[in-house]
Amino acid sequence: MKDLVIIGSGPAGLAAAIYARRAELDFVVLEKAPMSGGQIVDTYEVDNYPGLPGMNGFDLAMAFRGHADKLGAAFESAEVTAIEKKEDGTFLVVTDKDNYETKTIILAMGASHAQLGVPGEDSLRGSGVSYCATCDGAFFRDKTAIVIGGGDVALEDALFLARGCSKVYLVHRRDELRGTMILQKQVKENDKIEILWDSVLTEIEGSAKVEKARIKNVKTGDEKEVETDAVFIAVGIVPATDFVKDFVKVDAKGFIEAGEDMATSVPGVFAAGDIRTKRLRQVITA
Repeated sequence: MKDLVIIGSGPAGLAAAIYARRAELDFVVLEKAPMSGGQIVDTYEVDNYPGLPGMNGFDLAMAFRGHADKLGAAFESAEVTAIEKKEDGTFLVVTDKDNYETKTIILAMGASHAQLGVPGEDSLRGSGVSYCATCDGAFFRDKTAIVIGGGDVALEDALFLARGCSKVYLVHRRDELRGTMILQKQVKENDKIEILWDSVLTEIEGSAKVEKARIKNVKTGDEKEVETDAVFIAVGIVPATDFVKDFVKVDAKGFIEAGEDMATSVPGVFAAGDIRTKRLRQVITA
């Protein structure tokens, strides 16, 4: 019987492991990915983590993991498939390898950005392709950027980028935006932002970094190349909550409903990091 099982080894799971070890709990961290770190492993540079400006995302992840290792945190490679609550109030965590009995659980499986699946997206990720304007926008000051999407996040990203970029294209597949009216008004009134209506991104081009993007008009079929230094994709975030959707309360998008105390609808089960309902998803908030 464990005191605690932490599911996930991104920044939230690793921070939980550090605190759990300092509290001298009997616990284990279960990680499905081949290495710890979560989304920041694929981030070229993290420039907004306090005290570590310009830190490579992989190095930051390894520093987090190294801290947990130094304290003696226990890690196991396993994919959790189910959680069951027992009659005595404890839990059974079922994995593809072993099962674990525990008094408490921290869900820290994280989330992933919805992808477009276009050529160049994967190969240029971290080299101009980004899913977080707040994280990476500062790297493209006085440069050109493209934002894909039409919801609140896309509009906020376009406005944020317009503060520093010389030009921002907002690419939206429809002829009207989906975001709130105040954001729409601000975007349309911003001289730096040009909206490409009825359009989709079909390819991102570049050798070592993003250089161009191919944009197709869905009504006319016409395609054109747009020179750009960055492509920010804001078409949604997908939480890794498949195996707990029927166990704890989630919102309409699948994020676990948990406040600042991180307590879920099930006593003894907590949610930390990008997996829970929150306004800002950053390393520092995880």
